[in-house]
Amino acid sequence: MRQRRTHLRTAVTAAVALGIALSAVPAQARTPTRPPAPGIENCTATACHFDLPPGTYDVRVTLGGDLASRTAIAGETRRALLPETAAPAGGRTVRGFTVNVRTPEGEPLGAQGTPGLDLTLGGTAPALAGIRVTPARHARQILLVGDSTVCDQPGDPYSGWGQRLPQYLREGLSVANYADSGESTVSYLGNPLLWDAVRPLIRRGDLVLIQLAHNDKTTDGPAYRANLEALVAGVRERGGEPVLVTPVVRRWFNTDGTLDNDTALLVNGLGVDHPAVIRSVAADRDVPLIDLTARTKELVESLGVEGSKALYLYNEKRDNTHTSVHGATVYANLVREELLNLRLVPKGSVRVE
Repeated sequence: MRQRRTHLRTAVTAAVALGIALSAVPAQARTPTRPPAPGIENCTATACHFDLPPGTYDVRVTLGGDLASRTAIAGETRRALLPETAAPAGGRTVRGFTVNVRTPEGEPLGAQGTPGLDLTLGGTAPALAGIRVTPARHARQILLVGDSTVCDQPGDPYSGWGQRLPQYLREGLSVANYADSGESTVSYLGNPLLWDAVRPLIRRGDLVLIQLAHNDKTTDGPAYRANLEALVAGVRERGGEPVLVTPVVRRWFNTDGTLDNDTALLVNGLGVDHPAVIRSVAADRDVPLIDLTARTKELVESLGVEGSKALYLYNEKRDNTHTSVHGATVYANLVREELLNLRLVPKGSVRVE
């Protein structure tokens, strides 16, 4: 019994001593420290690279220098992430945006791209004073399902409106552009690397903008409607909010200066009026509608035969379907306006400068 008491006393004394020793260790030494957020050490005067895994990231930038500056930021596959932003001489301007990093980094069926997050500094007088990149904890996604008029085009002079949309959004709202060149409703649903890969990424509350029509040249009316309804149902099953988008018009004028013809307004060779079907599905299924056909028709006609050339690649490629960087930017702004008009995003999440 005495021996047991001696052992117990020794154990208690050791435990007390150990407790004193542990309490003497600073809390900072006991708690694993997080690595610092990637910053400006990852940047040159014209670009930044961050070794990060795929995901969604908040980027906070401090712009400015000794001289007055104007800085724009693009990233990944030529995405416009921040419009040209001014900072006065000796002053600083802070801005934030949220960026989607994925592989492939552009079109789903395109090139893999480079790992990590790549940003490019542009503008008339770029000046980056600081940058901080952190994982986005509560970002809402806008996923895009579409064709070449929407996608992240890999090279000049082409650009899709989805490629230019991120610059209009503030931190906390990201664009994940899964539009792919040449896709129709048939091919997007049928390719396992497209809809089957995108659908699991949809989270509750995400917006999914769907613009597929240009390449449904041989899709009959019932099939086209059924495909749109399948896309809508798939989004809703994941808890997302589908938004149907009618296609941008082709720049194809009648002799009287209007676009009232099948080629311009996306009526296919079988007589299927794609915008009309999309409007009908939106009404029948209670889906928000962005009527980009109506908005772009009005704009193109107002600019006329000559003025509208700059929206498309007419001068560069004699192309009246695909948009220039300027045209894609203008059309992305129309989408921004409609997102606000339909109250699909709060005003505070959209950049108005």
